[in-house]
Amino acid sequence: MPFREINSKMVEATLTPGQKLFSQRGAMLAYRGEVSFTPNIQGGQGGVASMIGRRVAGESTPLMTVEGSGTVMFGHGGHHIQVIELAGDTLYVEADRLLAFDGTLQQGTMFMGSQGGVMGMVRGQVTGQGLFTTTLKGHGAVAVMAHGGVIELPIAPGRDVHVDPQAYVAHHGDVRNKLSTAVGWRDMVGRGSGEAFQLELSGSGAVYVQASEEKL
Repeated sequence: MPFREINSKMVEATLTPGQKLFSQRGAMLAYRGEVSFTPNIQGGQGGVASMIGRRVAGESTPLMTVEGSGTVMFGHGGHHIQVIELAGDTLYVEADRLLAFDGTLQQGTMFMGSQGGVMGMVRGQVTGQGLFTTTLKGHGAVAVMAHGGVIELPIAPGRDVHVDPQAYVAHHGDVRNKLSTAVGWRDMVGRGSGEAFQLELSGSGAVYVQASEEKL
């Protein structure tokens, strides 16, 4: 179910009978047609286990199930919106950045320590995003929120990408991440809080970076 970008801060989704999508509660701006909105307590396509995992991790964001026939416009807090198309791969994104996504996508939770070991856990503490992150896998579209717009940077073997942890939004593909320190790096070239950390991503895929270090 593709999302149509109305402008940088609003998207529109078209619903047909038998389809569904999930959105952050309070994200609906307007709709046309016969559309229903119900609180979601099953944790999306990931089921109860996924929901419990997110709640234990403190990463749960209230969702609503959207079904029916018509068009729905979404936006939230005036944040910029980026639509990401998945073709069978997995998107790693913080739960509070999810605006809406296809109901066909499998939702889960990943412990950040499993990518980069201890440094993966440190990354969660430094970014303030916690030790877990939400995963969405399959074929479909995801609308994520960011401050100041988003740029997609490709990651390829031998072409690692280094990102200010506060500017990180999401990534997809076969990507490894680790947090490294560089004395003076943030003070000289970063625009964050002055902590000398950078997020290093390697492998094959892409990372999405926002034009701000401000959290949602």
